[in-house]
Amino acid sequence: MKTKLILLVLIPFMLGINLAKGQGFTPPAPGKAVVYFTRVTSYGGAVSFEYFHQDKYIGAFKGKNYMRYECEPGQNLFWASSENKEFITADLKDGGTYIVIVNIEMGAWKARVGLAPLTIKDAELFERAKKLILSEPPVVIPENKIQSMNIKLADFIKEKLDLYETEWKSTKDFGHITADMAIPVEAMK
Repeated sequence: MKTKLILLVLIPFMLGINLAKGQGFTPPAPGKAVVYFTRVTSYGGAVSFEYFHQDKYIGAFKGKNYMRYECEPGQNLFWASSENKEFITADLKDGGTYIVIVNIEMGAWKARVGLAPLTIKDAELFERAKKLILSEPPVVIPENKIQSMNIKLADFIKEKLDLYETEWKSTKDFGHITADMAIPVEAMK
C-alpha cells in the first residue's frame, strides 16, 4: 500500500506533470489595478523576456506562461526587453484587471518581444489567455531577486527610458491600454 502511494506521488513528478491548480484571476487589492503579462504560445519557449514598470524591473519569464503584476491605477508605462525594447502605455482604473499579450517575433540575433493589450472582443485569444491563467500558477519572482536586478540594471533602465522619451515615443507605434479595456468580472470565470 505504501509503495502505491509513493508511486502516485512520484509518477506525475517524474513525468513533469504539475498537480497544482492555477491561481486564476485574483482581483487587485483596494485602490490598485492588476496587469497579467501573458504569453499564450510555446513558440520560442526557451527565450526569456524581462519586464519593467516605468523605472523598475518587475520580473522575467520564458515560454507559455504569465506574470501577475499589481500597481497603482492611472497613467503607467510598462515595457519589455529582448533584442528590442517594447513599450505599452496604460491608463488603468482602480480595481481593474487587464491582460497584456506577450508576443515573440523573429529577431536578427535574439527573439524580439511584442506587447499588445487584450480585451474580450478578441474572443479566441482571450480564451487562450484565460485558460492559461485558470490552469497554471503565475511566475512569481522573489522580492530579493527584484531588488538585486533593479540595482544591477539601474544604468540600463535609465538609458532605455531616456531613449524612449527622446526618440522612440515619437517615432514608434506602441500599444496603449485604456481604462475601459478592463476585463469584466463575469468573463474571468
